[in-house]
Amino acid sequence: MLRTHLCAELNEKHIGKEVQVCGWCNTYRDHGGVIFIDLRDKSGIIQLVCDPNSQAHSIASSVRDEYVLIAKGKIRARGEGLENPKLKTGMIEVVLESLVIENKSPTPPIAIGDESVNEELRLKYRYLDLRSPKAYNIFKIRSDAAIAARNSLQKMGFLEVETPILTKATPEGARDYLVPSRVHSGEFYALPQSPQLFKQLLMMSGFDKYFQIAKCFRDEDLRADRQPEFTQIDIEMSFCEQNDIITMAETLLQDIFVACGESIQTPFMRMPYTQAMESYGSDKPDLRFEMPLVEVGDLFLDSNNEIFKNIAKDSKNNRFKALCVKGGDSFFTRKSLGEAEEFVRKFGAKGLAYIQVKENELKGPLVKFISESAMSELISRVEAEPNDIIFFGAGAKKVVWDYMGRLRLKIAMDMNLIDENMRKFLWVVDFPMFEKEDGKVKALHHPFTMPKDLDKDDVEEIESIAYDVVLNGIELGGGSIRIHKDSIQKRVFELLGISNNEAQDKFGFLLEALSFGAPPHGGIAIGFDRLIMLLAKTQSIRDVIAFPKTQKATCPLTLAPSAVSDEQLRDLHIRLKGE
Repeated sequence: MLRTHLCAELNEKHIGKEVQVCGWCNTYRDHGGVIFIDLRDKSGIIQLVCDPNSQAHSIASSVRDEYVLIAKGKIRARGEGLENPKLKTGMIEVVLESLVIENKSPTPPIAIGDESVNEELRLKYRYLDLRSPKAYNIFKIRSDAAIAARNSLQKMGFLEVETPILTKATPEGARDYLVPSRVHSGEFYALPQSPQLFKQLLMMSGFDKYFQIAKCFRDEDLRADRQPEFTQIDIEMSFCEQNDIITMAETLLQDIFVACGESIQTPFMRMPYTQAMESYGSDKPDLRFEMPLVEVGDLFLDSNNEIFKNIAKDSKNNRFKALCVKGGDSFFTRKSLGEAEEFVRKFGAKGLAYIQVKENELKGPLVKFISESAMSELISRVEAEPNDIIFFGAGAKKVVWDYMGRLRLKIAMDMNLIDENMRKFLWVVDFPMFEKEDGKVKALHHPFTMPKDLDKDDVEEIESIAYDVVLNGIELGGGSIRIHKDSIQKRVFELLGISNNEAQDKFGFLLEALSFGAPPHGGIAIGFDRLIMLLAKTQSIRDVIAFPKTQKATCPLTLAPSAVSDEQLRDLHIRLKGE
């Protein structure tokens, strides 16, 4: 072995012992001939000391940052007043007897662990960026979580099965990444957006309980919690109901959190989708703070403002939401009120009305448009007190839900109302089966979700047996009970405007499999990258993926995507446009 110990394994118990440690030079200091080197490995840092009369001195004097070193010496206590309480090894040091420079390094283009460096530059030199103890700890959490997931699911009787990466393009919501076939001219494979169809086929194969830590691919616009390729814990069960899957998922998450050094309480709270949207303007509400949206449209039915009155009259399609911010009147200035209005305008609001609750009066643009009795009821309904401010959103319900939900979150962040150490889990259940977009009916989750009742006249009133698990306002995962009867599946395709020919072309193999005695089944997929992001308390899934893409879906390290040779294109029967 090249080393007897990891750097941070050493402590006062090793004083007087000879050790050999390996790693990178984190920092180098020459104090009048006495050389100090902070040696770093995956465990942390140990200070090496080289006296001028040491045989290792000439070698030590040539060391620079990020040189790879093998150091041998004796452990001693640091002198009084020279201890470093910030280091795990801050009470001791290694007095060098010999030193080997195993590899040199030019001056690094980025400082190890410096998060102020431009992210694209850090991704270009990702192998240097990953040398930081923080990065190592993140990937230790990721490894522990993956092992815990496998152990937990195996204990619950699940079988790990791999599904194809090269598959058939199917309409599942996002654009597919396509792979041209060399052998079959003009035809393409698709990379899977998820293993959805295959895991259902495994249930039809009698596998009963399946899981996979699966790679998924979606060609869509990126943001902090999204990548073109991502990982999910994919799970499917036969002969189950919604409660069975929720209980299993809670057990799994509990086991993962315990393996990563935390404990969480189960069962999680449950909330219908409609309540989540009405009270929080989001299907993934952050419940670490209060501040619900309150419907007050009925109080404006007799308003002397015709616009408000007309909005309030159509309670099916419109909403009139009030958001009471405790202590908000002293927090918001005229400038910040203007900024809040500009913020909601970005998401479709025509403006942002408010009422300031003073000690002996109410002030604000809305006061003159509502009767005294209605105002009294409004103040009571939102539980407003002096020094509060009440914001209002009115208009088409989906638009109001969206911008008022976003405003709620922005205010909570601006006012530091969120306890960053709190873990608030939630199940959102009873999702709509369909939604209308530009007059076209779409599946809210996916077209294989089991509907509760297909006979309603308004497709948007049809609920599905679907559920999302949310943590601190981030959707951790989602799933559903699946359609296991071909007659129901065909009816759903019909409502989605998918013809028999199209259904057969894209899903014929699934429809045929359903006809051969499919069991009732359902499952869930948990976003593994998002889970690790939350466990590691970082802000982006790029931090928890070893070699991530940028928000433009490029890799600064490998320069992917890149051009390929004309010969490769010819082999794939591809000609670039314009050639």
